[in-house]
Amino acid sequence: MASTISTVFGVDRSLSGKAWHWRGGNMDVSASWGESTGALDDVVTQLLLSRGVARDDLDRHRVPTMRAFLPDPSHFRDMDAAAERLAQAVMTGETVTIYGDYDVDGATSAALMIRLLRMLGHDARYYIPDRLLEGYGPSGEALVRLAEEGSSLIVTVDCGAMAHDALAQAHAAGVDVIVVDHHKCAHELPLAAALVNPNRLDESEIGAEHGHLAAVGVAFVLAVALVRTLRAHGYFTDRAEPDLMSLLDLVALGTVADVAQIRGLNRAFVAQGLKVMARRANVGMAALIDASRLKRAPACSDLGFALGPRINAGGRVGESTLGVRLLTTEDPDEAAAIAQQLSALNEERRAIEAEVQAAAEAMLEGQHNRAVHVLAGRGWHPGVIGIVAGRIKEKTGKPAVVIALDGETGKGSGRSIAGIDLGAAIIAARESGLLVAGGGHAMAAGLTIDAAQLGALADWLDERLGAQVARAMEGGAMPMDLALAPGGLTPELVEALDGAGPYGMGWPGPRLAVGPVRLVRAEVVGTDHVRLVASGMDGKSFKAIAFRAAESALGQALLHGSRGRSLWLAGRAKIDDWGDRPQAELHLEDAAWAD
Repeated sequence: MASTISTVFGVDRSLSGKAWHWRGGNMDVSASWGESTGALDDVVTQLLLSRGVARDDLDRHRVPTMRAFLPDPSHFRDMDAAAERLAQAVMTGETVTIYGDYDVDGATSAALMIRLLRMLGHDARYYIPDRLLEGYGPSGEALVRLAEEGSSLIVTVDCGAMAHDALAQAHAAGVDVIVVDHHKCAHELPLAAALVNPNRLDESEIGAEHGHLAAVGVAFVLAVALVRTLRAHGYFTDRAEPDLMSLLDLVALGTVADVAQIRGLNRAFVAQGLKVMARRANVGMAALIDASRLKRAPACSDLGFALGPRINAGGRVGESTLGVRLLTTEDPDEAAAIAQQLSALNEERRAIEAEVQAAAEAMLEGQHNRAVHVLAGRGWHPGVIGIVAGRIKEKTGKPAVVIALDGETGKGSGRSIAGIDLGAAIIAARESGLLVAGGGHAMAAGLTIDAAQLGALADWLDERLGAQVARAMEGGAMPMDLALAPGGLTPELVEALDGAGPYGMGWPGPRLAVGPVRLVRAEVVGTDHVRLVASGMDGKSFKAIAFRAAESALGQALLHGSRGRSLWLAGRAKIDDWGDRPQAELHLEDAAWAD
């Protein structure tokens, strides 16, 4: 089967029902791999171009640095006011409290501010609300209590953009509040000394271009502005300026774990942050890496799948302050103990999540016609509903909102698909009177709802987002970046592909089509993963694995229908570093018959 310009290897319907299309230009090197010494460089160039990089901007994106991507902080609304107010607090020794959220972005944002102020000779307090008892965002009661305990300045991180009532109470109590957030804002902003958020509706053009930043990224830009302001005040005449680059490991972790788009400044944050993380200078981060059983420096994927979930576990099923305590401690023994506690909580979270996911999936059968799945149940742990919503989204390809009901109300968490701004829809639903509270960003949202309004919310989301979801799902194309014979799947190729990273949301990792192959072995490993050994006509073989696929149509075809038949395989190239020497393997996402 010959490849064409429009499809890869001629696949117009794979085992998962998709056509394989080129993401960018045709990069079929299956017949010529290795003939050109510049082949690997050509691949990296094509990857960058296909992700929207202009040809005259390639050099900047090949090695994303802070110098190349960091904007002038003053372009952001209220940034200078926030930096000046913080500078005054530092210079006069005011009591400052950092008010963070309980997830990874909140924990890293809070830790960044605490460590920054510590570098400046100022010890800040912190406050992380309990997910179950207090819920998301600053409460007026907590802010007033912090003021009564002596705080004259409170900095909220990863929350506060929609906390109108709470910030009004803080203002009445005489305490200044700086909001550092990235969640969607309403037209009317809450009363604050400064509100720094690139997703303000009145944000400047350059500031709005950075609406994809996680809160920890916004906090880092504020750190740059604060140091610059203190420099102008002569604060560093007799003291050294802080090394802001040393904080980038926190920025990288929060950015990836919050599923922010890894493009532009975020690519620089993550690329440079991974280098900082590899140096293990942050005692708590090093303990977290060790507790995650990583024997090497973390890669981008480790932040989302190993480190991030452990920090999240504290806020989901344990103690909300554990993440901040870990990431700010200088005591190796304390760090090791907290990291082990978070690992244990993460295992507990997995068990709870599995129960809620099974119950939620049982409800899907009656919702095939829904554009957005709204699933609610009593007794569901609110700490795992966001993860379950993400699993449902992955399973169905549609946005999902999972709601834990308790009495007459419910706490919900939603996850979206590319092209559907769920946060904006949830804010609109709140403004329409369907929700008690709600907000978020494009890919994730949270809400509080009266149980009686569940049906109305599901209908409203269908009406508002139905056409958009249909457009996002139509076509069924799977974009491919490179097609090659099995012999081309080498560690050198994986290393070259990494050169266009780091990859994540908004900057997708390269997907490869490989073949044709015959399966030498296909078996179920773990719970429901399918492990393969594939051999090509060129005499080369490689391993592949399809995660959570044993019961899917793809998995069943690989396990039971492939004997004597040739296939094309598609997925992500990774390094398998078990054994004597690293080998390249394929993390399988799709397959198609080649005969």
